[in-house]
Amino acid sequence: MSSGGEAFDVAEYWRLLVKHRFLIGGAFLAALVIGVAVTLLTTPIYTATTTIQIERSTANVVDVEEVSPSESAYSAEEFFQTQYGLLKSRSLAERVVESLGLATSDRFIEQMGGQAPSANGGTAAARVNARRDAAVTLIQDNLVVLPVRGSRLVNVSFDSPSPQLSAQIANAIAENFIQSNLDRRFESSAYAREFLEDRIAQTKARLEDTERQLVAYAAAQQIINVSEGDEEGGASQSLVGTNLNALNNALAQATAGRVAAEERWRQASAAPVLSLTDVLQNQTIQRLTEERARLDAQYQQNASVYQPDWPAQQQLKAQIDELDSQINTVARSILNSIRGQYVVAANQERALQNRVNALKGDVLDLRSRSIQYNILQRELDTSRSLYEGLLQRYKEVGVTGTLASNNISIVDAAEIPDSPSKPQLLLNLAIAMLLGLGLGVGAAFLIEALDESLGTPEDVEAKLNIPVLGVVPLLDKGQTPAEALADIRSSFSEAYYSLRTALQFSTPDGAPASLLVTSSRPAEGKSTTAYALALNLARLDKKVLLIDGDLRNPSMHRVVGVDNDKGMSNLLSGSDDLRAVSVPTKHQNLDFIACGPLPPNPAELWGGDRFRRVLEQARAEYDHVVIDGPPVLGFADAPLLASAVSGTIFVLEAHGTRRAQAKGALKRLSVRNSRLIGGVLTKFNTKKTQYGGYNYAYDYNYGGESEKKKVARR
Repeated sequence: MSSGGEAFDVAEYWRLLVKHRFLIGGAFLAALVIGVAVTLLTTPIYTATTTIQIERSTANVVDVEEVSPSESAYSAEEFFQTQYGLLKSRSLAERVVESLGLATSDRFIEQMGGQAPSANGGTAAARVNARRDAAVTLIQDNLVVLPVRGSRLVNVSFDSPSPQLSAQIANAIAENFIQSNLDRRFESSAYAREFLEDRIAQTKARLEDTERQLVAYAAAQQIINVSEGDEEGGASQSLVGTNLNALNNALAQATAGRVAAEERWRQASAAPVLSLTDVLQNQTIQRLTEERARLDAQYQQNASVYQPDWPAQQQLKAQIDELDSQINTVARSILNSIRGQYVVAANQERALQNRVNALKGDVLDLRSRSIQYNILQRELDTSRSLYEGLLQRYKEVGVTGTLASNNISIVDAAEIPDSPSKPQLLLNLAIAMLLGLGLGVGAAFLIEALDESLGTPEDVEAKLNIPVLGVVPLLDKGQTPAEALADIRSSFSEAYYSLRTALQFSTPDGAPASLLVTSSRPAEGKSTTAYALALNLARLDKKVLLIDGDLRNPSMHRVVGVDNDKGMSNLLSGSDDLRAVSVPTKHQNLDFIACGPLPPNPAELWGGDRFRRVLEQARAEYDHVVIDGPPVLGFADAPLLASAVSGTIFVLEAHGTRRAQAKGALKRLSVRNSRLIGGVLTKFNTKKTQYGGYNYAYDYNYGGESEKKKVARR
């Protein structure tokens, strides 16, 4: 049950199925018979299956990349779908036809139940082509490729009327699929070898031409390279550049020596000679200084005894002076040596600087002349690398092209089937039963959906949205309404008793004082309903006036059994009064006004004020006024009457009144602001119709059988 919509009424659907049980049963039996016939008449089909295994890559015998693209895990699904498509391809079917020779005769086409090409049509080659196309189409139509879920296995099945033929073609498909895969690999390798051979020849020619251009240009420009440059730069070192590098290194060393010599000379020239480190560390100076110190010591020792002019003292003094002269001479020579080293270093630096400056010009000139040389050198290196790569790849392709490894293998070859796979009797019967049942139920629902008739009270309430006051059963054949109403225990009378009871509860004051009984079209039972309703109200000791309001086709006077010489037309035209036209009936408390002479303008009579005055007068003298009105559709009389009375009862014939007719009539009544009390469903077949969970036949016949038995015993 749905919380947001209507409840799922199982009983209603069951009622619908029971209602159309013969239609559903007929469809079920017809489908079952057709299924049996089709199964018995169908040619047996035998299915042979070959199981193959498909890997994403072949065995890697050598560590060399193959020409064909390898499949990654991300493209596994696309790879396997491609393989399935290749199994179903026309090219594979053509290989099978050629390998088995199926196009050489009509035998295969006839075995498969196909239409062989006409022997009189076209040339022999045209017939062969037509036979080949037919055989290829038959193989593709009867081939089934079914992957085994969760594995790399694929079942390749073929269906045919011959078990031997099915197994032969299933195996042929697997074998040709493997061979076609190998052929594609070989063709791919062959194409790669041819392509590489052509590219290698072109690259080799370009490499040789570039080498010639480079050598010729180097000779013309006097570019001499003495060593290879770094691998990253890819250029050679020229002779001028080598000399410049060497001189530049020597200049750097000379500059360093000059700076050091200059610093030594600056320090030496600023300090006393004998205080210089080089002088103090000189061995000659040290020897002379030691000798002078010895002589001076001896001189000072003798001075305490001898006078300075003593010959021995003078001789020592002369020796000391000679040593001082020698020391100064050696010190001066050391100082001059330091100065000479500085001058030599400065001259050497200057000479190297001049040479470097000269070589810079040569190098810049060489560089300007080496631009084209470098271009040719880079082109040569590129061509050499490309040539070596192509040559290496050509060798690899040559190795992989000779390998016959394959990623497809046969796991289980097809065997000749022992029993046919089609048709399957039980399966066909099950499908036929389900199809027949579905068609029957669908047809029942379709008929019910397209059914515009109003057959049950539920139809009236659901499709017209009006309450159903009563349901009048269909009379037995040969029985008149008057006879049925005369039997107060009949289901016909009981139905109108129920209608009278419903009317008594329709308003707070009981049944309406004035009632109009109408319908959408003639012959729906409105006159009988009006008569029965008036009769039942009269049986309650109510004074009731029954009026025949159909001034176009009156019939109530025949039901009541009176003449139609005067009546409502006289009253509305003003020629008679109410008492003059009303006549008593054979039933107590029930008076009747017939139609009277047919007027030329009934709508004008009903629309005048005279009718309302007559109705007020009748309501003053009678407890209830019941009017048997004309049909609503096609005339303006019923809406005029409905707007004047207290309530309107709408009569519908079960399975006779269409929904569109009833809606149109109700719409016309609503335009005149009439008060519709409800509807009455007449001619309801209680013996065939069930609804609402109970049987109307049982409801209306309750107690009737016992009464009949009592009468029979009497």
